[in-house]
Amino acid sequence: MRVYHAAAGLVIVLALAGCQRTSFGGFGSQEISRAPAPLQAAPVPSVSSSQLPDPTTSTSQFPAAPSGTTPGGLPGGTDVAAAASALDVTKESMVGSWRVSSAGSSCDMFLTLTNLGSGSRGGTRGCAGELTTMGSWEVAGKQVVLKDRNGNAIARLYKTADARFDGSTNSGQPVSLSR
Repeated sequence: MRVYHAAAGLVIVLALAGCQRTSFGGFGSQEISRAPAPLQAAPVPSVSSSQLPDPTTSTSQFPAAPSGTTPGGLPGGTDVAAAASALDVTKESMVGSWRVSSAGSSCDMFLTLTNLGSGSRGGTRGCAGELTTMGSWEVAGKQVVLKDRNGNAIARLYKTADARFDGSTNSGQPVSLSR
């Protein structure tokens, strides 16, 4: 019975302690008067305008066009040969774990058939560069397109052997998948 009285007394003391009023400033206190003064407006410099030169008259001010593109629109001509000799690929054959080699390092990639946007869910572990943003993938014809989490293509690969895919990232880094 003594324990119950001690526990009840402790609960009452804690309840009363929680009812104390402490003031940290705020509305209705003098803390508001110490607020910083509002900033003064600053003048805006004048804006100038002029006519842009006609791009069809002089091309010396523009960079040279890329020398070649792949069927998927990636720069460089290395994937053109891979696309021409690529083996057929099915979405079901891609599912599972893959070893990725890119930019001199290795990492893991996991591909599922779970729908995610216009592709299927996928991801990487231990990768560097553009492959860290991979979130989905899809098969388009004879190529496998790796996409970031926003659905933008980050790499394109072609089947070059029974358990091997080769291609490149958007920045031109070579990428290989193997099992």
